[in-house]
Formats: sequence, C-alpha cells, structure tokens
Amino acid sequence: MEMKKNVIKLQDRGRERVLARGAICFGVLGVLCVLYCIAIRFFMGYGTNFYLIWSAMGIGFGVISLFCAKPALRRRLPAWLLRAFWICFGIALAIFLCVEGLILSRQNANAKDGAEYLLILGAQWKSEGPSMVLKYRLDQAVHYLRVNRETKVIVSGGQGSNEPISEADGMYAYLVEHGIDGSRIIKEDQSTSTYENLKFSAQLLDKTQNSVVIVTNGFHIFRAEKLAKAQGYLHVEGLAADSYPPMEAHNLLREFFGVVKDFFAGNMVYWEHNENR
Repeated sequence: MEMKKNVIKLQDRGRERVLARGAICFGVLGVLCVLYCIAIRFFMGYGTNFYLIWSAMGIGFGVISLFCAKPALRRRLPAWLLRAFWICFGIALAIFLCVEGLILSRQNANAKDGAEYLLILGAQWKSEGPSMVLKYRLDQAVHYLRVNRETKVIVSGGQGSNEPISEADGMYAYLVEHGIDGSRIIKEDQSTSTYENLKFSAQLLDKTQNSVVIVTNGFHIFRAEKLAKAQGYLHVEGLAADSYPPMEAHNLLREFFGVVKDFFAGNMVYWEHNENR
C-alpha cells in the first residue's frame, strides 16, 4: 500500500514538472504573439485588422500558461473539461500543421515558359502604390512577361474600401511603367477575393483550352491552384513570387484560415462539367 502511494506521488510530481514546463512554453508563446502583433501594427504595415488575431492568441496562450502553473486554478474545473480541452487542442494543432504542410509544399512553385495567359492575383493597392505583397507579384510577372513575349496577362482585382483605385488599374499602370505593352494586358476589376479573381478571369479566356500561369506569393499558391482546378481550369500552374520575410508567419496563419474557409465553402472541390459554380 505504501509503495502504491509513493508511485502516485512520483506520478503527480512528474505531471507537475511537465505542466511547469508547459507554463513556461505557453507563457513565452503568449509574449511573442503580443510582441509580433505590436510589430505588425507599428512597424510592418497591415492591410486589414486580421493582425489582431496575434494579440488574441497571446492572451489565449497566457491563460493556458496560468492554468498550467497554478494547480489551484485547475482544481476549480472538472477533470473531464480539462481532458476535453487538451484533446481539442491536440486535434486543432494536428489540423493546423497538416494544412500548413500543404501550403508550404507549393511555396516555391515554378512554371514552364510559353503560357498563353499569365494571371496576376490582386492584393491591396495603397495611395503610394502597390503593397509589398502585390509588388512582389508584379515584379515576378514582369520577369515572366519579358521572357515570354507572346503571353497575355490578366490583372485581376477590384477596388476595396481602403483603396484609391482598383487593383487592376494599379497593376496595369505598374506593368506599363515597367515596359510591358498595354495591348498585352487585360483588366478584370470586379473581383474581391481569390475565388472571384479566378471566376471572373475565366470569362476572359478559355479555361478548358488555354494554358494559364497564376502569379501570386508562395504562401498563396496552394489555395490558388486548388481553387482554379475546382473551377475547371484544365491547364493551370502556379508561379510563386517572393514575400516579405518578417510578415511570413502572419501570411501563413492567414492563409491557413483561407484554406479552411474555402474548403468548407466547397470552393476547393472539383465538380466535373459543372460550369455554373
């Protein structure tokens, strides 16, 4: 009996040590998330308020850290609730890692020369010019178009509430300024999302016959290709542009939610012969 009590005490001590280490890890994660949120807000620039999710995550990690560090707090909650939380946390983490793995698998996608159409997906256009994300896409497109002089280019993006002009108009001007003949450029200026970029651009070409290269940042390629194929683009491939390294974690997190949203909306599922999706 005494031996059993000693074993239980050792198990409890081991469990407390694990929780103490967890408290440190989650505490550090919480601080880093809040600092990253502040850095995006004041030093890196942001297009939407999505960056606030880092602050929310920091608070969440801080709460988990507190519960790991304080046995008295844990004892106030039912054991089944704590177990359910950790199970859900583990499942969510596994899903996150799997989706991020898929996103990163297309991070450095390259495309063959000779495409009939180059499709540049829009991003925020600021009063002073393209956002950094969009500038990377445009520069990659300019390089491809200079090598492939027969390729036409579709610039796709409407005008958001925080944009002085449509993304398509801005991209058109940028390409012309960098030596691309305006007669090669087709504007699609109604779309407000990646799904619409592809849907509306499909009306400007033959998606079942034409070869199409989609230009976007590496973190966005996986979703863009899946959406295009789901919409019936038969000869499509992605061409990855660079992205701003300090914002890479933010972009990857945002893209995770984009993939999940489009998956559950049915936008990434291919329905053969369904042209009305």
